[in-house]
Amino acid sequence: MSFGLDSCVPAPVCQSKTYNFNNLDRIMSNTKYLGDSSQTDWVSDGNPLIYNNNVLLTMAPDSVGTLLASSTYMWYGNVKATFKTSRGQGVVTAFILLSDIKDEIDYEFVGADLQAAQTNYYFQGIPEYDHGGNISLSDTFNNYHTYEVDWTPDQVTWKVDGQVGRTLKKSDTWNATTNQWMYPQTPARVQLSLWPGGLASNGQGTIDWAGGLVDWNSADVKNNGYYYATFQSVTVDCFNATSAPGTNSGTSYTYDNIAGTNDTVVDGKNSTIIKSLIGTGTDPDAGAPSGSSSAAPSATAETVPGRSGENPGTDNHAGDTGGSSSAAANSGSTATSSEASSSSSTGSSNGQFSQGGGSGASSSSSKSGAEKLGASQEKVLKGSVFAGIIAVVAMMAL
Repeated sequence: MSFGLDSCVPAPVCQSKTYNFNNLDRIMSNTKYLGDSSQTDWVSDGNPLIYNNNVLLTMAPDSVGTLLASSTYMWYGNVKATFKTSRGQGVVTAFILLSDIKDEIDYEFVGADLQAAQTNYYFQGIPEYDHGGNISLSDTFNNYHTYEVDWTPDQVTWKVDGQVGRTLKKSDTWNATTNQWMYPQTPARVQLSLWPGGLASNGQGTIDWAGGLVDWNSADVKNNGYYYATFQSVTVDCFNATSAPGTNSGTSYTYDNIAGTNDTVVDGKNSTIIKSLIGTGTDPDAGAPSGSSSAAPSATAETVPGRSGENPGTDNHAGDTGGSSSAAANSGSTATSSEASSSSSTGSSNGQFSQGGGSGASSSSSKSGAEKLGASQEKVLKGSVFAGIIAVVAMMAL
């Protein structure tokens, strides 16, 4: 497996915390965030709004919705989010854990079906179309529910309102062909998003899965000017292991081997801060003004992270059955922020989401809701935990 590593920076370690949404003070635009997690709890793309001590993820006509991604990563642990989904055909609300090598644990909600929470998981973005499972519940738009992921080195449990809805055991994910556990196992950030699965330029598989094309003349749009999902709080409890995997005693996560498995993660002391949006793991000072120790985002930075989309004809859910989400088609490479921003394989900025989608030339589909928004945010989010690999490889070559 080959990963793009040149634009990566270390990822900040887990912090146990409850995040309430009383104001926008701890939400920073991805065009301003330079990797200092002490400055913000969430990095945003789109237009989040505060209303009645909740944050609204909004999706207006001619927009691609809103993403909030946590500024720190969790390496196992428990995360809960209390929210109401959006509604309407083609409208998708998502609450996921996504690592920079595309290990992923999902909740997704299709606005055409307000009686189900779709769950899914992926290992390193490899497309497996039989990992989905639904949890039945009451009206997700009008009722708050608390959705929970309990993630350990041995098991993932999805819970709704404290009741177990699904369990995945690592022991059931062994792949004898690849000789590895196909199990999410690397540090991931929490992502909350609202995105248009029913965008006309999406692949037909995605549109069908999302319940059809988005109705931009719906009652919600006419009354408010946008679709919206209402998030009340998020609570993260870190997995406080005394030895790896799952520790969080350092300041950042990196890898010491390109395999990208949990035994290659290093909980260390590398800095996560870059001097501009064109900074990288190997050159954090790139783009900094001469004589300055800090910098505003450089004017020469790449396309604004989170705004690069997939090719308009891409079929993101071609393999879906039973309403479960498809995986990223790119099993051979992982997009860094520079690749996701500029690579022709993901397409130029065209108003579509690219939530963690791969950039491999062989891609024929990219992830569903879990891979539709903000792949290119990785660098600005202290994006990839692969930052240390380049240095390790370089040292091994000496």
